[in-house]
Amino acid sequence: MQRAETFYLPPPTMPADVWDGLPAGERVLRWTEIHTQRRLPDIPREQTSEPLYARIDAGRWIAECDCGAGHVVSPTDPHMLCTVCVDGWHPVVFPAFPDAIEAQIDHQPRRHQFWYHPADVRWQAERRLLEAQAAAEAQDGDS
Repeated sequence: MQRAETFYLPPPTMPADVWDGLPAGERVLRWTEIHTQRRLPDIPREQTSEPLYARIDAGRWIAECDCGAGHVVSPTDPHMLCTVCVDGWHPVVFPAFPDAIEAQIDHQPRRHQFWYHPADVRWQAERRLLEAQAAAEAQDGDS
């Protein structure tokens, strides 16, 4: 599973370990600044916004802002600052045991590695749809 610290890496022109001291939630900011060639405002972590739920999407832990932008996140630093609306640091709600969730789906192909937080009502309909599609595919395979 990819987390912010393995997804947002410095460019090849920088030492590979240059971001090792950065909290995972801040790696997306440095990565975005480099790849979009724009500076992001310095928002203190004390400036918070609504909590977001982490989910696994095609093998990546992500959180999606209300504006629709999503970023790869990590349970090692459960915070996200959306680089699109820059509305404040969102606390990110992970399951109690993220490693156990990863272990449940790690054997599946990346395109099938999805998990939704049970308390996140926004994604329950999509979760049910994916489960129905997977069941239909399994049934077609048995025919």
